[in-house]
Amino acid sequence: MRARHHFHIDYRGHSVSATIQTGHRPVVEVLVDGKETGHATTHADRPATVQVELPTDPPTPVTVRATPGPGMPRCLLIGPEEQEGHVMAPRAY
Repeated sequence: MRARHHFHIDYRGHSVSATIQTGHRPVVEVLVDGKETGHATTHADRPATVQVELPTDPPTPVTVRATPGPGMPRCLLIGPEEQEGHVMAPRAY
């Protein structure tokens, strides 16, 4: 059974959203300021890492780490030179 889970964070003045579509082959889509900037697929409950850039001058690379399971899916945004990620809040679709 497939379900969609949405996550969001405002980071350095930009809107970063992620959607995880769960199921046998989960799909992760990442939007920055409303534009799709990256996607990835994974197997079962394995985490997926999507590298995107914030539209700054120069561009700022960030990573979204999405974990489809087990349990409730979750997402972290990891900025440049950061060890710990920022939890992306779940949002209603």
